[in-house]
Amino acid sequence: MKNLFRNASLMAMAVLAGNMQLSAQNTIAPTYKFIKKINLTGNGKWDFLKMDGEKERLYVSHFDKVHVIDLNTDKQIAEITGLNGVHGIGLAKEISKGYITNGGNNTVTVFEDKTFKVLKTINVKGKKPDAIIHDKASNKVFAFCGKSNNVVVIDPVNDEEVASIELGGKPEIAVADGKGLIFNNIEDKNEVVVIDSKNLKVNKHYSLGNNKAPTGIALDAKNNRLFVTCEESKTLVIMNAENGKIITVLPIGENVDGVIYEKELGLIITSNGDGTATIVKQISADSYKLAQTLKTNKGCKTIVHRGTTHNIFLSGAEFSEKEIKPDTFGVYIYGPGK
Repeated sequence: MKNLFRNASLMAMAVLAGNMQLSAQNTIAPTYKFIKKINLTGNGKWDFLKMDGEKERLYVSHFDKVHVIDLNTDKQIAEITGLNGVHGIGLAKEISKGYITNGGNNTVTVFEDKTFKVLKTINVKGKKPDAIIHDKASNKVFAFCGKSNNVVVIDPVNDEEVASIELGGKPEIAVADGKGLIFNNIEDKNEVVVIDSKNLKVNKHYSLGNNKAPTGIALDAKNNRLFVTCEESKTLVIMNAENGKIITVLPIGENVDGVIYEKELGLIITSNGDGTATIVKQISADSYKLAQTLKTNKGCKTIVHRGTTHNIFLSGAEFSEKEIKPDTFGVYIYGPGK
């Protein structure tokens, strides 16, 4: 009997030790390091990147073109040209189409994602289309127009504009939950609006309190948490996506634009234009801590990641004081160290 109790006690201690070890591991974030740069041709401003993990491709916006990179070789395989002030790139993978916003002439370019051939140019009823996403729940494309305070809705079946939703302020980046809701930052109102993508209306407004100029946004769908980066206040806001309650606020770098959620590693990574990326470790749905300030490159404000490798990708160029050095544009890749 004594041996039985002793064995049971040892087993309980082993389980407790194992749980403590898992808990400790859960709080440890990997250290990200620079891996390589993919050099790309051309000069001019840059904005969003778009990851197509299924086809192992990376789309990179670059003023009057979009570069297409094969991530198996890290080589450019195509350019989509004839564009005008490119901002966002959205993919409707089910029908093999892509959508590019042209802020310079208020259009959306439609392309075929196998040949990269331009299929159509849509003149939208909005000014300076910027961020763009394809929402699976409604099978609609949403182009957010920064100078007309609206989002244009496009039917990807015939590539026609079918609606416009007034947002009440300047929209920035948006994220969809795949169930019929889209969360969109309103930069000049310091709020997040919740859009019903099927009924095409704004359902809710979530205040960001003292956090100002929201830009990037990402979603943890499992825990129903939004991660919102605010440029003016230099903060990352973690918010309950269901009711808009602010869970916590953490400091980040200057001139932030993008943010990603790396769900397998439990990391939130913000891309700051000051030449840093802030890496935050998610301990639980309501607990977060600063893990690393990664040195990147000045002007690298937009970010995507590849879930299979956990690498992050930021586009940018080199600077001489405040001037961009010619022929230095490319994509900087960082990943977790071993």
